[in-house]
Parts: sequence; C-alpha cells; structure tokens
Amino acid sequence: MPATRRITVERNRLRFAAAHMATFGGACEPLHGHNYDVIIELEGELTEDSWVWDFGAVKRAARALTDDLDHHFLLQRNSKHLEMVESAESWTVSYRGKSYTFPKSDVYPLPIENTTSECISEWFAGRLLAALREQGATHLRKLSVGIEEMPGQTGWYTVEM
Repeated sequence: MPATRRITVERNRLRFAAAHMATFGGACEPLHGHNYDVIIELEGELTEDSWVWDFGAVKRAARALTDDLDHHFLLQRNSKHLEMVESAESWTVSYRGKSYTFPKSDVYPLPIENTTSECISEWFAGRLLAALREQGATHLRKLSVGIEEMPGQTGWYTVEM
C-alpha cells in the first residue's frame, strides 16, 4: 500500500460569522451567533508534483464556502423540531410558539438536521470534497473538517474514500 501524507489548512481567512439556534434535548437555544473557524485536514498519496494537494487550491475552495455562510442565519432545513415557512421574501422559523421572521437574503438554508458544528462540518466536507474532485483530486484518502465555534469547541466530520 502506498504511503499517505497529510496537509492541514486552517483558520487565517477560513472564518465566517453566522447566527443559529440549535435544538437539543427537547429545547431550542436562543438565537445567537459565533465567529466560526474552519480546520481542514487532507490525506492522500503524493501527486506527480509531490503534493497531497495545493494549499492555495484548498483554501480557495474552502473560502468560497465560508463566504457563502458568512453573515447569515444558518437554517437547519431538515430539523425535526423547528417549523419553517418560506415565502418569496422571508423565512419564518418557529419553535413552541416563539417565531422569528428573517429576510430571505439573510438566511442560508442548509440540508442538515441541526446547526451543530458536527452537522455543519459534514455539510462543509461534502461540498469541499466535490470542489476538490472537480479540480482533479482523485487520489485523496481522507478528508476531515473541523468547525470551531469558539476556542476549545470544535465539531469534526471525517470521510474516508
């Protein structure tokens, strides 16, 4: 089996500020926000040019995703607990009689069950992997994405190919 190598790209410009309200244990957090940092680890065999993959290419692909999320309310579209109504101009999100209405342009609906760092990192990893494959990265063995919502609190998702 060929040896694998690993690269890490993290923080610096891989950040986004976003609001959310996760659900857990039959409750819903109050609306609040985080300054999220993203940590990416890629493992694979070296390319012909002796790279796992170009740092700049990884950063550009990840930055496109962080730019999409930046300064939005992250909505967990697949939530089992929140009620959501989408109109032409807005999203209304309700939980046990408490409702919020957001301008549609301020909402980033994610196809996830909850806006925890763990679920956001899984979504992020899927989108990042698709972008890297479009660039021709077919030799990768493992991708890990960490979404740090504050120092010392990071949710991870790892996919092995």
